[in-house]
Amino acid sequence: MASYARAFWIASPRAGEIRPVPVPTPGPDEVLVRTVHTGISRGTETLVFRGEVPESQYAVMRAPFQEGDFPGPVKYGYLNVGVVEQGPADLLGRTVFCLYPHQTRYVVPASAVVPVPDGVPARRAVLAGTVETAVNALWDAGPLVGDRIAVVGAGMVGACAAILLSRLPGVRLQLVDADPGRAALAGALGIPFRLPQDADGGCDLVFHASASAAGLQRGLELLAPDSTVIELSWYGDREVGLRLGGEFHSGRLSIRASQVGTVSPARAARRSHADRLALALDLLRDPVFDALLSGESGFEQLPEVLARLADGTLAALCHVITYGKE
Repeated sequence: MASYARAFWIASPRAGEIRPVPVPTPGPDEVLVRTVHTGISRGTETLVFRGEVPESQYAVMRAPFQEGDFPGPVKYGYLNVGVVEQGPADLLGRTVFCLYPHQTRYVVPASAVVPVPDGVPARRAVLAGTVETAVNALWDAGPLVGDRIAVVGAGMVGACAAILLSRLPGVRLQLVDADPGRAALAGALGIPFRLPQDADGGCDLVFHASASAAGLQRGLELLAPDSTVIELSWYGDREVGLRLGGEFHSGRLSIRASQVGTVSPARAARRSHADRLALALDLLRDPVFDALLSGESGFEQLPEVLARLADGTLAALCHVITYGKE
């Protein structure tokens, strides 16, 4: 017989609510997880909240444990950290990460959760999905020792990519954003900050994560000849206009999309989705990632918080949702 939990649903574009949902009894190969924290993936989740997923992308953009369909009603999200309350002995009582929406308790296959390593606080572990996106982007790009690299867009994804890139020997790295307030974040990460007009050109690689046409255009302008922009932004149903009449053709420049739904072809033969997620969690041992956790609210406040993130009245990188013991 099912018990009940509470979950956040997007009832219709720009309208969120908390609903009771049934939770089945876990089977022999399943776990019951009590959620401790979820994170809001601001770029993707606000697009979903505003109803801006293109109809052609409805199937592609489904989250692993999504219920309902775009544009709504839909239960959406994928940055969940909780404690296993029922399940196999090796997972019982463990703190785990799962690509599950915002819900107080849930049942999933045991294979769908990944234990959070010792030394990674549960609150920081909500970043695992975003760090995984950054790992995939670096696999796609293949940066080399000594490269000149710009990351355009100092949001969650851009900042995670910049942290990983900063660990490469000899790299000349800059974090570029139109918001001067992001300089404080760059300082906390130990990475040079530049406004777009002040950024250094001649880059071997540019990672673009600002989700704006202006950011992508500036990323192209920063490239050296025969170089590439790795595009990490998702634009939903918005059109993006670029000026490609300058050095784009003469410089043989490239724009390459990187998307976390599949493992990068550079590693797909040797790494699984589970391997990639486990690596992301291991990388989160570094406390520098705490700089990306910019706000916290209780679960009951989630409908209001997501509405404010979606309309721009709440500025945040990763806003953490905290759950009580229900």
